[in-house]
Amino acid sequence: MWYVWALPLLMVLHCRSTLHSSGWCRKGCDCHGEFKLMNCSDTLLTHIPTNIPPFTEHLDLSLNQLGLVPARAFQALLRLRVLLLNDNNISSVAVGAFSPLESLQRLDLSRNSISYLTKGFFLGLGSLKELQLSENRLTHLDSGNFQHLDSLQRLNLSSNKISSIQVRAFCCMTVLRNLYLEDNQLRCLSNGVFSTLRSLEVLYLQQNNISSTEPGVFTPLTSLALLNLANNCLSFIPFKTFLSIHTPGTHILLADNPWHCHCDLQRVFRKVRSVQRLFLDDYYNLSCREPPELQGYQLMEVDAELCIAETVTVLIITVTVVITVVAAIVMAEKSRKKRTGKQWCEDNHVTYNYQS
Repeated sequence: MWYVWALPLLMVLHCRSTLHSSGWCRKGCDCHGEFKLMNCSDTLLTHIPTNIPPFTEHLDLSLNQLGLVPARAFQALLRLRVLLLNDNNISSVAVGAFSPLESLQRLDLSRNSISYLTKGFFLGLGSLKELQLSENRLTHLDSGNFQHLDSLQRLNLSSNKISSIQVRAFCCMTVLRNLYLEDNQLRCLSNGVFSTLRSLEVLYLQQNNISSTEPGVFTPLTSLALLNLANNCLSFIPFKTFLSIHTPGTHILLADNPWHCHCDLQRVFRKVRSVQRLFLDDYYNLSCREPPELQGYQLMEVDAELCIAETVTVLIITVTVVITVVAAIVMAEKSRKKRTGKQWCEDNHVTYNYQS
């Protein structure tokens, strides 16, 4: 029965000898059989190699000159767990190009030239946990772009040119925990955009052009721990937007926005700071852009005076209105008495003449 325990050892030795043989390891690549690793980074590749051994688990093709990922490019790599294709010039990925990679857990496509995601782009990647798509040329995210990514936990879409996200663009991502959308061109966050992301813990939205958010856009995020909205175009944000976040202990970043400092904004932040489950981590760094006389001032320095000044103004207006109304009533009463007196005199004069 010795061969029962010896068989795995023989297989490992066979893999090592095969990996180190010069028959498959492309010139310039670094091959490590014991780690089942093939590193062909920065080797001037223009096409994906065809002689990759089927037991490879880690394949690095980064920093090359790849422009296309054809169909069946990885059809023999059923054990592949990590695939690095970053820093190439990839602009096109054939439908189902990754479909054989049922064991893949990490895919890096960052710093390429991808401008559109087809519906079959991620076909077969049901085990994928991390997807890097930062620094590409994506302009919008459509419904169904991320189908088949049921196990994805980390998605990086930062530094693209994304200006719109359709409702349910992130459908089926029920276990996604980290979503990076910073440094894009988003302008508005609409209800339903994050409707399926109930496990999301970290949401980076800084460095966009966001000027408005619909009140219920963050409501589905029942696990949200960090929301970064810094460096956008927010001048005001409704209290309901924050109140819709029901996660116990959500940290919010809002610095470097062009806040219009008025009493309503002061009330919003006063209420938010009173909600025990919400934390404005950079509240003391919020500064005013408007009105001009408050530009550059920190909100914390003027927030108390904002409502005082408004209250004084309201009181002055109220007193002025009351005085005007009282004066009008007094004048009306005087006019009425004057008319009544005149009428009485006329009536008495008529009676006197009749008696005479």
